Amino acid sequence: MILTIIITFILGYTLIALERQIGVSKTAIALILGITLWVFALFQTKLDVNTQIIEHLGNTAEILFYLLGAMTIVEWVDTHEGFNLITKHITTRNKRKLLWLIAFITFIMSSVLDNLTTAIVMIMLLRQLVTNQQERWIFGSIIIIAANAGGAWTPIGDVTTIMLWIHNNITSMNVIRHLFLPSLVSLLIPVGIATFWLKGEIQDQSASIRSNLPGISHKEQITILALGIGSLIFVPVFKELTNLPPFMGIMFALGCVWIYTEMLYNRKKNITRENTHRIPSILSKVDYSTLLFFLGILMAVAALQVVGILDQMATFLNDRIHNVYFINTIIGFLSSVIDNVPLVAAAMGMYPLTHADGTHLSAYMMNFTTDGTFWELLAYCAGIGGSILIIGSAAGVVVMGMEKINFTWYLKHITWIATLGYLAGIGIYYIVESL
Repeated sequence: MILTIIITFILGYTLIALERQIGVSKTAIALILGITLWVFALFQTKLDVNTQIIEHLGNTAEILFYLLGAMTIVEWVDTHEGFNLITKHITTRNKRKLLWLIAFITFIMSSVLDNLTTAIVMIMLLRQLVTNQQERWIFGSIIIIAANAGGAWTPIGDVTTIMLWIHNNITSMNVIRHLFLPSLVSLLIPVGIATFWLKGEIQDQSASIRSNLPGISHKEQITILALGIGSLIFVPVFKELTNLPPFMGIMFALGCVWIYTEMLYNRKKNITRENTHRIPSILSKVDYSTLLFFLGILMAVAALQVVGILDQMATFLNDRIHNVYFINTIIGFLSSVIDNVPLVAAAMGMYPLTHADGTHLSAYMMNFTTDGTFWELLAYCAGIGGSILIIGSAAGVVVMGMEKINFTWYLKHITWIATLGYLAGIGIYYIVESL
């Protein structure tokens, strides 16, 4: 039965990776895969499967509700064109300066927003600035790298860091302090190399971004942008102060945003209700298929954990490699092919969080305590490693679709500079931790 479960998981994951080729949604496959593996687990394990399902569903639900709240707030800001207030102030015409500017804006934005939303916003900006397709592919590729790098060093910057943060594998201030420099280095090296591929200036981009929102003033757009970003930043502060799960913080923030939106439109008697962008209409724009994909894949990985497959993999890696740097480096390269969400979920199942509780732990086991080297490196490698191939991250997939970037072009021109940045960041982390 164990072999059947492994083959089923590999087959399901292969179908997910081939979503475009077979024309079947990865969400549908993930849901079927998750339920099928739990049916197999029912016959394999002697544990109370129903109790196990409730336990793992609770952990998964925390992530899903957090993502639902965060995605709603980001969509709310975007619908009210709040991000345009940032992008329309980019005025430089020098291609090299523009590359650095876009890279750093993406890096900072994705540390607060999710890297998928950041990539979409920056590509929309890029289309207004750069007309040459080949050059836009270079800019777009750097946006992918910057979005993944920015998402790796904050607890709310990427789904994988959110997962680790929610389960107390990492804490807010420590992951920021320890991963900021490695993440920055992983960006600086590719941008530095790509700079030499660009020359001259872009054409005049005098066309300004105009608002199509009736009745919403510029001041109100600023308020919406500030409130949206402030709501996301509030969540880690809420967790630190209350020690309550992050999904409760994001739901509290969503409630505040909801009230503000109702008060905003209630004052505007000249706008019909059909032309308003209240939270219920924003919720209809949220990508629920993505949430259901996470549900399916996380429950599938949970089934592997319940039947003991992940424990066997962890034992194999510990016995054969026994080095958290090598293990995470391998995970990072795998994340360029395999979605980093199930990879991190699998790693969390393979290596349960170790609690010191005043007991003496070996130097190796200390790597698996809260803020241990393994978890911090896992956040870095799973996120940054996704840039090595264009299909390795959500940001890469969306940019590939929007700009029609060729897979082999990315492999030939970008993979090697992304790999250099990835390995350099690991080296920086090792040096700093060794001091």
